[in-house]
Amino acid sequence: MKQLKENTKPLDWKSKLHEIIYEADTKEGKLFDIILIITIVISIILVMLESVGSIDQKYHNFLNISEWIITILFTLEYIARIVCIKKPSSYIFSFYGIIDLLATIPKYLSLIFIGTHALIALRALRLLRVFRILKLARYMGASMNLITALKASRIKILVFLFAILVLTIILGTVMYLIEGPENGFTSIPYSMYWSIVTLTTVGYGDISPNTPFGQFIASIVMILGYGIIAVPTGIVTSEMTKTNSSNQTNTQHCPNCAADVHMNDATFCHKCGKKL
Repeated sequence: MKQLKENTKPLDWKSKLHEIIYEADTKEGKLFDIILIITIVISIILVMLESVGSIDQKYHNFLNISEWIITILFTLEYIARIVCIKKPSSYIFSFYGIIDLLATIPKYLSLIFIGTHALIALRALRLLRVFRILKLARYMGASMNLITALKASRIKILVFLFAILVLTIILGTVMYLIEGPENGFTSIPYSMYWSIVTLTTVGYGDISPNTPFGQFIASIVMILGYGIIAVPTGIVTSEMTKTNSSNQTNTQHCPNCAADVHMNDATFCHKCGKKL
């Protein structure tokens, strides 16, 4: 009996730690994430201030010590995230796991390599966690719908982009033949650059047609540009309407594999099948 209790203690401790670190639905989890975001913001501000010569010269020691304190806290948090899940590799090689590592190592690397300290600004990527903290489950669900729609429409978008590429080659060749090097269209690739800039309605103005026929072609390209911009938007929107938006998800993480975005009524993990 004693042996059973001893075996369950570490599990309870890990479960509690997992709930605090990974879950944004609980009071402790939300508080932890809010403190984490504040710390990240402070860290980024410190890096920005350190890049200002006059401020760094006056408060260098304070900025350096503060940054080391934050780095150590992030290191402890990173270790805690690995310890409290059953499959550490699922977190280490996940999107957030890689970001957390990149946010932690620059300060240590600055001891060996000069100039790598500025990479601490990568911690700004950790602010992506704000979506979990604010408990915007509906936005997380909407993001999943968008990803599903993009995946479903990727073939159509690729075909569309290929058609645009063919069109830019044709327009670039036509403009090169009409305008020629004397009007700035020195080569077909450079003419293609003009057609892309015009077709996307950017219009830098560094090169422009001078002949009446060239200006007529340019006008057609500009009008085509407005229609072309709407095509990929329409494709994705069409796919999004097919996606069932009624699926409600939450911020719950699996204690076994750290998978997230589960259905509200889910009892088991959608990735590994373990009980949530």
